[in-house]
Amino acid sequence: MCLYITNPIQIRPAIPQDAEGISRVLTAIIVSWNSDRACDPAYVASHYIAAADQLTCTVALDPHKDGMVLGFQSLKLAQAKNIYDVAPGWGVIGTYVALDTGRKGIGRRLFDATLAIAQQVGLADIDATIGADNAPGLAYYDAMGFKTYQRRETTVSKRFTVRVQSGLYRSKTR
Repeated sequence: MCLYITNPIQIRPAIPQDAEGISRVLTAIIVSWNSDRACDPAYVASHYIAAADQLTCTVALDPHKDGMVLGFQSLKLAQAKNIYDVAPGWGVIGTYVALDTGRKGIGRRLFDATLAIAQQVGLADIDATIGADNAPGLAYYDAMGFKTYQRRETTVSKRFTVRVQSGLYRSKTR
């Protein structure tokens, strides 16, 4: 009998040394969007890994490729007058997976880790605001259980209501 490890991807909190790998993933995505948004390692370190409003930043690593970053997910706490225009006290999530690694369960595993933190800190709701033309992003958040609560000209805002009681969120990978 042979045992196959089907998902050797490692999920863990991001550390400063991950800034370069996160930047690599983010840069490819930003370029594909034709955006000029910052995505260099210094920006990643200050905006995602060590931001004052950061609740968690989780990375997915490939242990077979020297811990190469395959994706990351950020969860921030919305403060009053935040740049995201999200209700204060909500979480604000962002998910980025390397363009060549989609559909391998990385996003779901990242969300499992992020959701655990959201439950620990007592968040009631999480916002995901996605470009209206980002079909994969919209589909991902739908699959995670987010529901549309606002549409604007260029974005769609989705809400996930966090259930702290065990058993109310069930990942397909469990």
